[in-house]
Amino acid sequence: MSKYKLGEAKEVNGVTLFRVVALIAFSDVNIGGVGGWIENESNLSQTDDAWVWDDAQVSGNAQVSGNAQVSGNAQVSGNAQVLGNAQVLGNAQVSDDARVLGNAQVSDDAQVSKLVNTIHTNKYYISIGDTHLQIGCKNYTFEEWKKFTDDEITKMDTGALEWWRVHKPLIFIMIGEKNV
Repeated sequence: MSKYKLGEAKEVNGVTLFRVVALIAFSDVNIGGVGGWIENESNLSQTDDAWVWDDAQVSGNAQVSGNAQVSGNAQVSGNAQVLGNAQVLGNAQVSDDARVLGNAQVSDDAQVSKLVNTIHTNKYYISIGDTHLQIGCKNYTFEEWKKFTDDEITKMDTGALEWWRVHKPLIFIMIGEKNV
């Protein structure tokens, strides 16, 4: 049984998108619940708890599956995949061949166009994108993370400075920055 149907249509940049309408209740979605926009049924799995919310858009060959959530004004396009428990939120854009997976969260105005590596440490999830690094709920460019002072890191969270001092060198090696 299908979990959603395609509802009203709109055209965006020459592409017709359809609003999803829930046919069954699952997760936080009620029967008749209206979701976000997809180009076709291959964009959103019919068999699990994945969902597109609000005015979010999924198009091209992009796929959202598992328990993944795309919401706000987020856009997922190209051959991108949002899988597992991943979330793409706010005004985030995930495109090209990007894969956001596991418990990764891409939010705010982040733009990801290749694989996001997600690592879970003893305190925070770390998601590494093309130009952005998200640690816990803080998402900044690589350059911004490099320039944070000890005082700024301390204000982010209890115990953050101690954690940052241990993990910063390893994180920057993973993104190809050896002299940080």
